[in-house]
Amino acid sequence: MANHKSTLKRIRQNATRKEHNHYYAKTMRNALRDFRKAGEAEAKEMFPKLQKMLDKLAKKNIIHKNKAANLKSGAAQHLAKLA
Repeated sequence: MANHKSTLKRIRQNATRKEHNHYYAKTMRNALRDFRKAGEAEAKEMFPKLQKMLDKLAKKNIIHKNKAANLKSGAAQHLAKLA
């Protein structure tokens, strides 16, 4: 167990941040799943929102910027195949 007050606080903060980041990462995965299942018209509507979400998560370091770029690229390729 931790011996310092600051260490106990750090443990609490890390747990809170982990929960917060997990929520947004799960939301992103669900959005990607819905995008891949969507038809052409729905996917065209969802694509800008998906890009925005990925950019925001990369900016906040919830996901790595290269992962965001790879996911956006894959989504764009998927959308091109639908058209």
